[in-house]
Order: sequence, then structure tokens, then C-alpha cells
Amino acid sequence: MSNKAASSENGGLQNAKKLDSLSLNDPFELETRLGRAGSMSRNPFNTAINTGNTYKETTVLYKHHYDFGKLDSLVTDSITIKIFYPRFRLEHTLKLGSSSYGFSDISADSTNYAKYFNYKLPNAFGDTFQYKDAWNEINNEFSIITFPDKNNQSQFLKAGMALQNLSGLFDPLSVHHSFYNVYGLGEYRNRTRNQKWDIEANGQLYLNGLNAGDYSAYLSMKSLLGKKIGSLNIGFQNTNKSPAFMLDPLSSYPVKNKIGFKKENIFRFFLQYDNPKIGWKLNAEYFAVNNYVYFDSFFTASQEASLFNVLHVSAEKKLAVSRHWNFYTEIHMQQTTGDPPVNLPFLYTRNRIAFEGNFFTNLFISTGLELRYQTPYKADGYSPFLGQFYYQNTQTINNRPDISAYLNFRIKSFKAFLRVENLNTVNPIDGFKFNHHNFSVEQYPTPGMWVRFGVWWNFVN
Repeated sequence: MSNKAASSENGGLQNAKKLDSLSLNDPFELETRLGRAGSMSRNPFNTAINTGNTYKETTVLYKHHYDFGKLDSLVTDSITIKIFYPRFRLEHTLKLGSSSYGFSDISADSTNYAKYFNYKLPNAFGDTFQYKDAWNEINNEFSIITFPDKNNQSQFLKAGMALQNLSGLFDPLSVHHSFYNVYGLGEYRNRTRNQKWDIEANGQLYLNGLNAGDYSAYLSMKSLLGKKIGSLNIGFQNTNKSPAFMLDPLSSYPVKNKIGFKKENIFRFFLQYDNPKIGWKLNAEYFAVNNYVYFDSFFTASQEASLFNVLHVSAEKKLAVSRHWNFYTEIHMQQTTGDPPVNLPFLYTRNRIAFEGNFFTNLFISTGLELRYQTPYKADGYSPFLGQFYYQNTQTINNRPDISAYLNFRIKSFKAFLRVENLNTVNPIDGFKFNHHNFSVEQYPTPGMWVRFGVWWNFVN
């Protein structure tokens, strides 16, 4: 598996107020805080990143096992089918991985860096400002798995140990360092035929090495209360983890303060109720966070020593208006306790009015309007240099609802979609132009109206 994310960065607009007085009604004419003026290209086939982040990850995974078990057979009228029931398994998983994360600005403007980001460049104007962390990983995991019930292979108990070898390459001067981790792991899974009690439990504990003392534990129990009543899923998750490596002094990322951070601990309790018969989904999550690590500016990090809590509840419902008209609604509410460095919108909602159904035997269609809205809140700022959002408590984002029109359809193996997005940017005062922009982050306006479309076609011989 190989992934690459290459994203240009502009640092936001130098002055977002100028959106109200565009001479050509084109937001691309405004100056940004990063990037060289006039170097922007609208060619969709040009993937060169002059100013921005490039992340790459490649993984090769090989898993094999040997089973001890019981032989059996199933005799029919004229055929004997031989069956093997695994009862004890030895398993080995080998993971080879490579990754790199970096930022580059090929023509950095030291004046803009100092003015907008309070950062002094190590070079003069016009030089390249770049840094990168690269990693290679070899992970060997050895496990023993038992199957208590030979007729239910979805019930098993797993225990194992793993050795992870890491090799890091950091700027400047191509500094090379090697690390390792030894960790234990366990898992119990039980999926029953009657779905009365489906259980999933797993955990990891880092015993030695770079991340010694880190651990994660997860438990989920799901029960079908009845076909009319629906199902209930409850569980918890607890994670104790080291700070991100970009906060380590060895990292080439330009974080100004890289020492003194403790391990972060996050506890999560969740409850989910699902009733497909009446179309209800209810969800509740409770978080308890200790030693929360966060960024508070473009280049600095901080840690909240006090324990704080976050509560998130949500509900989803499908309402049948008529034979082919349906209304879908999704509502989220979230709240923190105390005064932690976390800002969240109290309410977020997503709603769709859809005309949908099966027509002319093979035509399946869904079309309508989609509306998304969040209450005003102090949204995080964004640091293009770290690829991270950072906490800010001065600027409030107060947006119109996002409105889109969509058309999805399928004819046998052919699927297609068409979306007209950001209809909410229409400005009746200015000749119904689509220039009333929402903001995702301070100085980062969302686009005006735009159209997206796509097709998916599967050929079957």
C-alpha cells in the first residue's frame, strides 16, 4: 500500500477584508502570506508543490500462520466434504514501512515570515526553506491464537509479542538515528450467531524502547435487544501515548519548544443505540483528557496539565415524507468542562431532503439539497509549516449554513454523481454573485460556488 499527499500551502490571505472589494470578482487576485506572486497555476495536471507539504507512506505487509486442529467430514447423498477446524494457531506478521513528512518553500520571503508568522528565516529572501523527517520501519509480530469453540471461528483469544525497529533520517546534515520498541499485545473477539453479545477487546503495552510505558486498551460489547427494539453498543478506550516525534529535539520540524512534554492520557467511554426499523441512531461519548498536548501558535506547542472532560452526543433520523421523498437529519452537540484549550462548536447539524427510489428497473437515483450548519465558535488556526491546527481564543468564525445540490444515480454497474456546492455564497446585494464566502479558518475563505462530478464503472465479463 502506498499513499502520497502533496498539498500546496498559501498561509491564508494577507487581508481577508479585501474579498468585499475585488476588482475582477476573482479571489485569486488577492495576495497570500506564503508563495511567490504570479507562480500559481490552475492546470489540474500540474502537481508540482512549490510551497507546501508532501507526505509519503509505503507499507508492505506479509502475514502467515500454521494451524493445529481437528479433522472432520460432512457426508451428503453422494459426496463427502472434508472439514478442518482450527483450534490452535501460530501466526507471524511482517510489516515493512517507509514514510517521509516535509515542508518546502522554494522562494521564501523573509519579510512575510517575520510579519505574519513571527518567524526569522535562517536564510535570505529567495532561498529555499525546507525540512523533512524520514522513517524506515521493520516490525515483526509473533502471536498465538486459540479458538475455544470449533464451530465459531469468530471467537478467538490472541496473545503476542512484537519487535519494532525504526530508522530515522532528519535534517539538517542528514542526521541518522535508530530506535526500537518491544511491545506485547492481546485480543479477544466473540461474534455470536444470535448477536446477543458481540465482544471485542484488544490492547497493547510498550515494554521497552522509544515509547516504553505507552499503552492502549479497547473494549466494546454489542447486543441485539430485539428486531423491533434495535441494538446497543457500549465500551471504553484508554490511550497513554508519548508526544508526537516532531516535539523531539532530533526532529527537523521547526517547533521552537521541544522539551518538557509528558505522556498524554485520553479516556473515552461510548454508548451507541441503533434501531434500523424506525431509522434512529443515538450516540454518546465522554472523554477525560490529562496532559493534553496541543499547538498554540504557528511554531510552538504547549501542554495542559489539568484534567478536563468533553461530552459529545448525537442523533440521526430518517423521515419518510412520501413514497419517494425522504428527509435525513443528523445533530451533534458537544461541550467541555472547565476552561481547557479546546474550542468546539456547541451544535453541528447536517440535513438532506432527497428524492430517491428505483425507477425503470435498473435506475437508482437520489437527488436533492444538503445543508450543514455549525454554531459560531473560536475555530483553531492553522500552521502550514507543521501541518497542524493550533489553539486560538481571539477570532470567532460565524458562517452561513453550507448548502449544496446533488444528484447521485446508478444504472447496473455504472455510478455517477454531480454536486453544485457552496450555494450559500450567493450575494443578492451584488448582482447575485457567489462571493459571500464562509471561513474554515481565520484568513482562509472557502471557495464560491463550484461543481464536482465523478463516475465509477465496473465491467463484468
